[in-house]
Amino acid sequence: MSKSLDDDLQLIGQSILRMGGLVEEATRRATAALTRHEGELAQRVIEADDAIDRIELEVDEECLRALALHQPVAGDLRYITAAMKISNDLERIGDLATNVAERALDLASLPPLAVQLQFEEMTEIVRGMLHDSLDALVTRNAELAREVRLRDQRVNEINRAHFDTLRECMKSDPASVDCAVDLLSASRQLERMGDQATNIAEDVVFLVEGLVVKHGTVHPPEEDSPAG
Repeated sequence: MSKSLDDDLQLIGQSILRMGGLVEEATRRATAALTRHEGELAQRVIEADDAIDRIELEVDEECLRALALHQPVAGDLRYITAAMKISNDLERIGDLATNVAERALDLASLPPLAVQLQFEEMTEIVRGMLHDSLDALVTRNAELAREVRLRDQRVNEINRAHFDTLRECMKSDPASVDCAVDLLSASRQLERMGDQATNIAEDVVFLVEGLVVKHGTVHPPEEDSPAG
């Protein structure tokens, strides 16, 4: 590997980690605002989203520059491809965290519903999935990435349970509709955050092993071809 390409790959990696740190913080704050009814914390998430968007653009530029200047192959090409996808996934999680924060703002001004929901468990799982998917990226740990994928099923189950509970609540008490709709939306955003964390985990498996594991299928890596 040329020194110049090595430098560019390190720069890409540093940008991804910086972006991941901001997204983790946005997710932590948004979910805390939702479960604790803290409107001020939710507002801070909304205001911080622009910084995440800017880093995504930086990563795209860095990756395109590396592709144009070095024409990488094999593992280096895989790294750049995965970095661009992970950057997009992180930006999307940041957007979803903002959406959760907006719902938290609405809910902070509404009386709570007398229903049993599982947001504490759901938010803990989603935050853990994001943290571990990024840890798997840093440590190139494909097994951890695969384990992250398995947790998404529980997030989906909770989201379905929320839908059923809140639908019945709205049927029995029309006055609950505004609050229930916000809660349904928050649950859906969290479920999608789990999906995006799963995407990052799948990208890590691709990066480490060259295997495509999306959509429940596994495609073996192609033979690395020589440059030229």
